[in-house]
Amino acid sequence: MSKFNKKKDAALPAVNTASLPDIVFMLLFFFMTVTVMKDSTLKVENVLPNASEIKKLEKKDRVIYIYVGKPTREYEKTYGTESKIQLNDKFADASEVGDYILMERAKKPQELQNVLTTALKVDKDANMGIISDIKQELRKVNALKVNYTTYEGDAFRNLQ
Repeated sequence: MSKFNKKKDAALPAVNTASLPDIVFMLLFFFMTVTVMKDSTLKVENVLPNASEIKKLEKKDRVIYIYVGKPTREYEKTYGTESKIQLNDKFADASEVGDYILMERAKKPQELQNVLTTALKVDKDANMGIISDIKQELRKVNALKVNYTTYEGDAFRNLQ
């Protein structure tokens, strides 16, 4: 019978690092493609209301956002505590909404200009008067496809 001998100097083979630069560049490329930069900094408090019947927007490139809410603490001294409209990175009046929509519409490709949606991200404590002013301005520029952004949940929690 033969004996099985154990190797006494069984060292692990060295790790092959030839493909390491390829892996690093693949990871770098991955993170470059999936990283999304914010378009604007939120200058208004924006606690969205709850709703039970919601539908997710499919294509974000076809959406123009309008934010409504009270200015954050850093802007409270300048703009007060009443609800304000934020378009991109600046505060605006309701009369400026139409020009903003036309400007954003002109930035989009021709085939998307007729299918754009205006998403209103309105704080749940905002006055309805400012929202109706925005809707009047949207009608003037024929931006009739309006979406109200909400959280999914019980709508009766908004009354508290």
